[in-house]
Amino acid sequence: MMTPFLAMTLTLAAVLVANLLIKLWLNSRQVRHVAQHRAQVPAAFAHTISLDAHHKAADYTLAKARVGVMDLGLDAVTLICWTLLGGLDALNQMTLEWLGTGMTQQVALVASFTLIGGLIGLPLSLYQTFGIEQRFGFNHTTPKLWVSDMLKGLVVGMVLGLPILWLVLWLMAAGGPMWWLYTWAALVTYQLFVMWIAPNVIMPLFNKFTPLEDATLKERVTALMKRSGFTAKGFFVIDGSRRSAHSNAFFTGFGAAKRVVFFDTLLAQLNGDEMEAVLAHELGHFKHRHILKMMLTSFATSLVGLALLGWVSQKIWFYTGLGVMPNLDGNNSALALLLFMLVLPLFTFFVSPLSARRSRQFEFEADAYAVANSDGQALANALLKLYQDNASTLTPDPWYVAFYYSHPPASQRLARMSA
Repeated sequence: MMTPFLAMTLTLAAVLVANLLIKLWLNSRQVRHVAQHRAQVPAAFAHTISLDAHHKAADYTLAKARVGVMDLGLDAVTLICWTLLGGLDALNQMTLEWLGTGMTQQVALVASFTLIGGLIGLPLSLYQTFGIEQRFGFNHTTPKLWVSDMLKGLVVGMVLGLPILWLVLWLMAAGGPMWWLYTWAALVTYQLFVMWIAPNVIMPLFNKFTPLEDATLKERVTALMKRSGFTAKGFFVIDGSRRSAHSNAFFTGFGAAKRVVFFDTLLAQLNGDEMEAVLAHELGHFKHRHILKMMLTSFATSLVGLALLGWVSQKIWFYTGLGVMPNLDGNNSALALLLFMLVLPLFTFFVSPLSARRSRQFEFEADAYAVANSDGQALANALLKLYQDNASTLTPDPWYVAFYYSHPPASQRLARMSA
């Protein structure tokens, strides 16, 4: 008869192998599909996308795919080391010897785990920024700015993260059988608080925001928002070009306090009609309540996840089956939280096509709103420019799209707009 301990160990091994095989299969399909279509621009784009741009997009995609394989291998090895090979258990014992049992040890365990994980991923992050992005002309980040961003992120993470971490661990230990419900309420409140302070407190630490100075464009986007029934606190330009040649536009804040933010790279790439169409697309997300729907979905799934954590954290096989010996006479909240965070992505990956499909549907709806409230041809032109300037492949593999793409491929978006 199989024990719960053995069942947990075998389940982790089986899910990890299945996870890795599927991701490698998807990656190989993407590489093969993009490489096979590299030689010729798709017929639908033959008059708008140059062959050189098509080659660059294919090569950029293939380069990222090769890095993706390294990332998959690193993640798998790291997970095995933390769990079945006893890494997390050793870290727990080490912090217990230094700090003894108590809340300080619990917080230190999570903090040290997070720091070590960041250090493990550091070389690959450096290669992606100063290797891949640099080679294809997208990286504008200097080593000094990269280090500055990392240190600022560490400080912000400590200031905002340690208090909520302490609260979560305290609730897990002292909240009784319904701790997961109280923790969920605390996390929802925390997330809303961070979203509220982010535009004025967090984001300015990393980027400079300046009021939009183009009077003509400001007049156009103001008129668009008025006839669409929206208000904004202001229009701003973010200095995204300090770090990357990639571009974007987005909203920050809540209600009437929303800010419209344009990347300076976007302003350099698009004309007035195209900028208006891109903003109309973003307004479409608000009109269809996509942001609210995604927030509610996130809150609901986190509630289910915390309830599941509340159940497995009481089972000794959950710890031993994942290579950790729980504290028999102490608090195991941090261990349970870390183990759950380590293994949960293995299982949620299998439902990722559902969330990706929903996200792509939201993009179609936002496109339709933009076509109805601005110049549809201008939106199509803007999308083509953005796909080209960001070196996004025009020929992704359909299965890869199904699992990973939050935005539809260019061919599908333009076909829908034309229809």
